[in-house]
Amino acid sequence: MELYKQEFGQNFNLGFDLSLYPWLMDKSWHNDISPSFYFRTPTGFMVLWVDYEDPEQREDSEQDRYVVMTAVNSGTDESPEIHHDEESSVIFSSNDIGDTISFFLKRLAFKREEA
Repeated sequence: MELYKQEFGQNFNLGFDLSLYPWLMDKSWHNDISPSFYFRTPTGFMVLWVDYEDPEQREDSEQDRYVVMTAVNSGTDESPEIHHDEESSVIFSSNDIGDTISFFLKRLAFKREEA
C-alpha cells in the first residue's frame, strides 16, 4: 500500500494515478496537512502537496488542491531528506489536475533539454 494511503486513508483521492509518475517520491506523513511527493529538478528538489478533493476538508478552504514548493535536501543523494526551509516558496498552485500535469510535463521537457 502506498505511503500516502497509510498516512491519510485508503480512500484518499489524489486525482491522478501515481503509478504514471514514477519520479514522484511519496514522502507523506500523518502530521502534515496532506500527502506530499518530492521530485528532483535540474536546480534541486521540489515538493508536490495534494490536498483533499473537498475544499471543506482542507485546513484552509481557500488553498488550491495542488501546490508545488521549492525544497531542500538535508540528507544525501542515496538517502534524501527533503523538506521546506525559510527560503522555500510556492512556484505553482492549482485546483486543476490538467494544469498540474502540464506543469510537470514542462518541467520534464526542461530536464531532458539539460541532459
